Amino acid sequence: MTPDQIKLVQSSWTQVAPIAETAANLFYTRLFELDPSVRPLFTGDIRTQGKKLMEIIGISVSSLNRLDEILPLVRDLGRRHASYGVEAWHYDVVGEALLWTLAQGLGNTFTDEVRASWAATYQALAGVMIDAAQGSA
Repeated sequence: MTPDQIKLVQSSWTQVAPIAETAANLFYTRLFELDPSVRPLFTGDIRTQGKKLMEIIGISVSSLNRLDEILPLVRDLGRRHASYGVEAWHYDVVGEALLWTLAQGLGNTFTDEVRASWAATYQALAGVMIDAAQGSA
């Protein structure tokens, strides 16, 4: 991630944060449309899960300039997700659902450059999670 990409992710997140509950609903609806087989991985209340998702995204986005500070959290998250049954290939569909959700929430401000910045950020963090889940980190 470049400094410019980080700025784009952080500035666009400020537009999504106020609609976090709606964004979470959009995200999970899209995720389950893209791959209904992931639905059984979510055993708790989906609204509570949505709040947690938006919170962790917010923490991650605000910490992108200090990535070393959140990497232990990201690694732990990857290990926990593995214990829930999440596999490496699930991250692709989650990324697709996330980008779709951002496009819905940001509308015309979700430019190609913003999309690419979010994709780079997601890939970087998901890669850390996958490595941790596989015991590489």
